[in-house]
Amino acid sequence: MMRVLALVPGGIGDQLLFFPTLQSLKAIYPSASLDVVAEPRSVAAYRLTTLVDRVWSFDFKDRNSLADWGNLLGNLREQEYSAVISLGQSWGVGFFLWLTGIPRRVGYQGKGNIWLTDVVPLKTEQYAAAMYHDLLTGLGIGQQCPPIKIQVPKADLDWAEAEQIRLGIKDSGYILLHGGSSELALLKGINKIYPPEKWAEVIKAVQNRVPLPIVVLQGPEDRELVSKLQSLAEVKVTSPSDLGKTAGMIAAANLFLCTDSAPMHLGVAVGTAIVALFGPTESKKLLPQNDKFKAVQSPTKSIGDIDPQAVIDSILGK
Repeated sequence: MMRVLALVPGGIGDQLLFFPTLQSLKAIYPSASLDVVAEPRSVAAYRLTTLVDRVWSFDFKDRNSLADWGNLLGNLREQEYSAVISLGQSWGVGFFLWLTGIPRRVGYQGKGNIWLTDVVPLKTEQYAAAMYHDLLTGLGIGQQCPPIKIQVPKADLDWAEAEQIRLGIKDSGYILLHGGSSELALLKGINKIYPPEKWAEVIKAVQNRVPLPIVVLQGPEDRELVSKLQSLAEVKVTSPSDLGKTAGMIAAANLFLCTDSAPMHLGVAVGTAIVALFGPTESKKLLPQNDKFKAVQSPTKSIGDIDPQAVIDSILGK
């Protein structure tokens, strides 16, 4: 049986964007075993797919000792993988892949080329899922990148339905909003948080035109932002405890307002209409070309400089 390993560093959004690559691999090799190495913060994404047999948790960004690397190496060598594909481009990652003894090692053009068997050009100007999907050309797979697909557990869909009943929105429908808090992004100097005062302006304008309640999605890092929104506008709040429940709430929404974030990719996967705000990141790289998905890009790369009227016009179709 063919066994393939994928090294996918990054957050939950990166994992979701990698799902189409896994989909194509499984379509070409339906009996293949697919395993992934992902960071601890991102392992939860694989609850939303049945494509992966095993997820190895490893914090690529931590100050790992030689023993940590050695432990991972030993575990991977025991699996006798046929091939490995990696999003990492560094010399160290390439060297690590060589040490695994995996006969076919696929990665992007970069500093670690010497340790790879198949090198793929890195085309960063395209949608990220398509960029990741390009790695399959190193395995001789040239098909087009499919859309992101996820499988939400029935228990999570049932929770989302019960939550809509609790909020009194089951029959009316609703607009879901995710404000975009991320402590890790802020630590990296990347601010994806749209000011609550401007969100409030958007909410009030939409409520005057669209007879749907606004529900704010609150995660562990969003409490301060959500509290501020509650003081500024009439909103309801939902706090899903995991990605599946979050996906269930997004899937049932009439419209999803968000910033560039993991929930945005969930929205893409479930096909909900989206209006997404982008500051330092580029929408064409993170949102697929589809009439259901609208991007509002900051003219200055600062998300706070987006005019609320531009957001309102996108929502109302102007």
